This record gives sequence, structure tokens and C-alpha cells, in this order.
Amino acid sequence: MNYLLIKHLHVTAATLSILFFMVRAYWSVTENSLLQKKFVKIAPHVIDTVLLVAAILLAMLLGPAASQPWVLTKIVLLIAYVGVGTIAIKRGRTARSRAIAAVVAVLIFFYIVGVALKHHPASWFF
Repeated sequence: MNYLLIKHLHVTAATLSILFFMVRAYWSVTENSLLQKKFVKIAPHVIDTVLLVAAILLAMLLGPAASQPWVLTKIVLLIAYVGVGTIAIKRGRTARSRAIAAVVAVLIFFYIVGVALKHHPASWFF
């Protein structure tokens, strides 16, 4: 397997994931009916599946290096991102709570990007 190809696929999927998340979060806060379209409900699952499969392939290629603290940090933060993201898109009771959750989710996402780029759990603060 070509490491660079998988890495670029992972980065592309991550970019699509956050962009589509921000659009969907905006629609959720503004209670736009586009959020109920079939494509809008299915596309994030396809994008995120590609993202996760690429991540698993990268971890396999890294071997023992995949158990480094920065990789484990990304996994924990991903779980937090998904949890907060569900509040932003569908579980938040008010537009305000969904908006706050959306901002927090985006901040978590960019922290994950910092961890990935710096290869350190402290992300941008290292």
C-alpha cells in the first residue's frame, strides 16, 4: 500500500468531513429543512467511513508507532468530536445549545489536526 496515497485520502476525507459538518451544523442551528434530505443524511457516513478506513490503514502501516501517545490522543478526541457533533446536529434541544456544541466540535477537530501535524498530544500548544 502506498502511504502517501492513503495519507492524502485521509486528509481529503477529513477536510470534506469538517466542511460538511459545518454546513450541517449551520442548517441545524437555523432549522433548515435541507438537513432532512437523504443525501445529507447518508454522505457524512460515507465520508467518515473513508476517513476511518484510511486512518486504520495508516495505523497498520505505522505498526508499533501507531500506539504512540499522539495517535491515542487522536482516537480519544475523535470520540469527543463525534459526541459533541451529535449534539450540534441533532441532540441539542435549542438552537443555542446546537450552536455552542458546533463551535466546540470544530475546536476539537482543529485540535485533532494539530495533534496530527505536530505528532504530539499537546497539539498546537507544543
